Amino acid sequence: MRPTEEITAEVQALYDEDQAQYGFVMNASRVWSHAVGAHDGLFDLLKLSVQSGALSLRERGILVSSCASELGDAYCSLAWGTKLADQAGAEVAGDVLRGRLDGLSEKERALAGWARRITADPNGTTAQDVQSLRDVGYDDAQIVAITVFVALRIAFSTVNDALGARPDRELFDRAPAAVSGAVDFGRPIAEAVEPS
Repeated sequence: MRPTEEITAEVQALYDEDQAQYGFVMNASRVWSHAVGAHDGLFDLLKLSVQSGALSLRERGILVSSCASELGDAYCSLAWGTKLADQAGAEVAGDVLRGRLDGLSEKERALAGWARRITADPNGTTAQDVQSLRDVGYDDAQIVAITVFVALRIAFSTVNDALGARPDRELFDRAPAAVSGAVDFGRPIAEAVEPS
């Protein structure tokens, strides 16, 4: 999808945030430039769920890497796999993307399992699945917040994927080999900034 031709203050703020965080404007942001209000509203809800769930960056990395790879979303798998690698090491991040959880704590394994379950089949979850989160120390309010966080990340990935946002070459190049090697699904890597 082509970026909007009108660079409003809101679109520029979205692009500036990318420049500050990544050093380039992401292809996903070019898609969301058509609906900056929806993007910002989605991320406000994500921030609220992070606060409500008291989710660390490492925990968010596990959740997003698990749900994005289960969904087959290369974009968020590369972005968040790299963030997780910074927190947990490249091998652990690559393993999480592949569904291998040996390098995680019991609590983190519960998060990864829950993220994959609700991504693959939200109607197939059981009371025991929820109890497995309680058993490692999450209370019901946190479990709801974690679930909302994953559901919103699925929504974000779905919009990006459906509208053809290809993972940025810069994201791929920055990813550790253990992460980029685990992402063998989804849309192909963009070779350059996508044409407007």
